[in-house]
Amino acid sequence: MHVPDGFFNAPTSAATGVIAAGAVAVSLRGARRELDERTAPLAGLVAAFIFAVQMLNFPVAAGTSGHLLGGALAAILVGPYTGVLCVSVVLLMQGILFADGGLTALGVNITNMGIVTVVVAYALFRGLVKVLPRTRRSVTAASFVAALVSVPAAALAFTLMYAVGGTTDVSIGKVATAMVGVHVLIGIGEAVITALTVGAVIAVRPDLVHGARGLEQKLKLRVNGELVDAPGAEPAPVAARTSRRTLWVTGLVTSLVLAGFVSFYASADPDGLEKVASDQGIDKKAEEHAVADSPLADYGVKDVDDARLSGGLAGVIGVGVTVVAGTGVFWAVRRRRTGDTSPTAVEGSVEEPAGKSV
Repeated sequence: MHVPDGFFNAPTSAATGVIAAGAVAVSLRGARRELDERTAPLAGLVAAFIFAVQMLNFPVAAGTSGHLLGGALAAILVGPYTGVLCVSVVLLMQGILFADGGLTALGVNITNMGIVTVVVAYALFRGLVKVLPRTRRSVTAASFVAALVSVPAAALAFTLMYAVGGTTDVSIGKVATAMVGVHVLIGIGEAVITALTVGAVIAVRPDLVHGARGLEQKLKLRVNGELVDAPGAEPAPVAARTSRRTLWVTGLVTSLVLAGFVSFYASADPDGLEKVASDQGIDKKAEEHAVADSPLADYGVKDVDDARLSGGLAGVIGVGVTVVAGTGVFWAVRRRRTGDTSPTAVEGSVEEPAGKSV
């Protein structure tokens, strides 16, 4: 759902730019409360993972594909404020380096893909976990529903923005129907990816998942070969099963494999927005990207003729740049909160014994 240049008029682009800048500023302050020495590296990894998975367009209908937006995933894993920053970092890297999403439309894209998805998904997620049992399955199920709803919500937000400042005269009713309809299907893919990822992280490091804080498990006893709840025992926090370093390395390797290899097999069909824009005439005034001649434009490396190698290298570079930029931003935010920049504090944030509950 990356909006290119030319879809929106100058006043709307400027207004959404102000909204996006304000949201990022608020998120920088809010992220100080969400990030610590344990979660700052994870936030950078989440941004890189979102970048990688967004390269994996999946088919949703005849001639149409979709890809992860990532707002729900980021908000649940690292918190809503940090989630906005994660998606913003990804969009900035994509716009500047890969000519994906217009530079004048950066405010539109951050507002739509970063703010709307995070706010809708996290609000719904928190509401669901309050009424569901505090279990891993409940958190994963709430993640699925929140991610599913966030995508058509973003599609509706785009339609409303286009009604205000679109550059072509089209039927907004038809645009809304087409956008919401196709993005409900894309939302199913988003929900599956989000739930699987959240569930996987909860399985090994529930203490690092922002949306799973307070997750508890009952003490079990084996009686006659069966596990039963220990009578009178207070629920205990779910223990970690692996170290942060192992989780981080595993996540980074997964992101590199997805972007560098699996992305070659992604659907080549236009995504939901591109398809609707073409069918409804929204793209009549679309403009060439300001950095269309970038060495990494269109997720390929310039002068590398082999398509598989070119796309793979671009994906690996994108993941690397995003994880470095994201981690740098989140470390800076954390340090500003704590004021602790000592080498000891930095070194102590890298490792901890597996199985230790924090």
